[in-house]
Amino acid sequence: MARESDGDITLHTETVDDDFLPEGGVRIDVTHSSVNYKDALAITPKGGVVRNYPIVPGIDLAGTVASSDDPSFSPGDPVLLHGYETGVSRHGGYAERAAGPADQIVPLGDGLSPAEAATIGTAGFTAAMSVAALVDRGLRPEDGKVLVTGASGGVGIVAVDLLAGLGYEVVASSGKEHARDLLSELGAAEVIGRVPEDPDAKIKPLGSETWAAAVDCVGGPTLAWVLSTIRYGGAVAASGLTGGAGLPTTVMPFILRGVALLGIDSVQAPIDTRRALWARLADDLRPPHLDRITTEVAVGDVDSALAEITRGERIGRTLVRVAGGL
Repeated sequence: MARESDGDITLHTETVDDDFLPEGGVRIDVTHSSVNYKDALAITPKGGVVRNYPIVPGIDLAGTVASSDDPSFSPGDPVLLHGYETGVSRHGGYAERAAGPADQIVPLGDGLSPAEAATIGTAGFTAAMSVAALVDRGLRPEDGKVLVTGASGGVGIVAVDLLAGLGYEVVASSGKEHARDLLSELGAAEVIGRVPEDPDAKIKPLGSETWAAAVDCVGGPTLAWVLSTIRYGGAVAASGLTGGAGLPTTVMPFILRGVALLGIDSVQAPIDTRRALWARLADDLRPPHLDRITTEVAVGDVDSALAEITRGERIGRTLVRVAGGL
């Protein structure tokens, strides 16, 4: 439970009863959650993602249905809940029991277990949205190199895994030297440092045409640089802002090279879109090396993992074991 007092936020284990959750909807026995940058912001003073405290953080949660007021779900059904208000204005996944509306819940078929679904989580779902947006727009492996920025983070590392698994020539950009070997093992043809190399340099309106497409998880000057180096008719799927919310670019990439900027939002994605993409994540968009990019922590130890992700020390995905993890 995250509680706010005098501008500080504390995270402690507490015991509550079912009356703590809202009435109605689908109640879920949570087995797994995950760690995302947004979860770290939820326990950061002035983090800007939580509206009111106290709250149970955890924007991803998976487990089995305990009870439901909707006939679409029955006790024991494996399910996933993420996005919308989960973990920011409604209690999230770092608890043994959670609740949510039936029209926001994803049923899990035989293709994904609750643990696998939570491991992919919001970050992996965002990566899959990004890859699907580029592929659906017509990107083919023979078109050339695809850049992934922030490649060692939760979104970026899954994007590298997915794109390489689909046969694309992936160039992974990361400032973490200790992530280079893992990114190569996932299939990145090349691993480079952060772009642009000089973060203070003025970005040209148009740089050398280098990439057929890109998945940008950083934003800010990085996204501006990426846009200036996309080849004619290419596209960038953008989902992050760890490099800043501003975009110091010009119209030149758009009006002279026909570059497309594709915004990726996983929070408010309609439930039909969400369920359809999760079906693909269990099939043709399943990350090939999910175990390789994942570490696991117990929910009772999640505070240290949140601190590490705030400091930029975590690589890949972090699965949170909730059942038996207190």
